Amino acid sequence: MRKFLSLLVGLGIGWAIGALLVTFFAPLTSDELRENWQDHYERALTAGREASAKRRTELERELEELGKD
Repeated sequence: MRKFLSLLVGLGIGWAIGALLVTFFAPLTSDELRENWQDHYERALTAGREASAKRRTELERELEELGKD
């Protein structure tokens, strides 16, 4: 558990440092950068929701087939 927590802390720190470097050295304004990040976040969220809905449908269909037996 301790190694996993260390991994999460390391990933968080790395993400924060990467975000700061991108913010300082990106050839975009802060508004453009924020819009890009928000767009990527929304697309990832939409993809996750679509995958979740698809998997739910598959599992419900499988459950119905098991219930018929």
